[in-house]
Amino acid sequence: MRMGLIIAGIIIAALGIAAFTGKLNFNKDKEVLKIGDLSATVQEEKTVPQWIGGFGVLVGVVLVVAGAMRK
Repeated sequence: MRMGLIIAGIIIAALGIAAFTGKLNFNKDKEVLKIGDLSATVQEEKTVPQWIGGFGVLVGVVLVVAGAMRK
């Protein structure tokens, strides 16, 4: 259990750092026109907000510390 907390904390912190630096993006399809069977979509690229990245780093550090202090 101890190593599981540490590994999960490291992974979450790494994802948080990626989101905080703006390198974590995702695509979203948006339907802009639909007439009968015909539809037109636009693909938008979105970035994960920096505050979510900061929160992820914080949670990751807490998990690493909790795993290190557990006996």
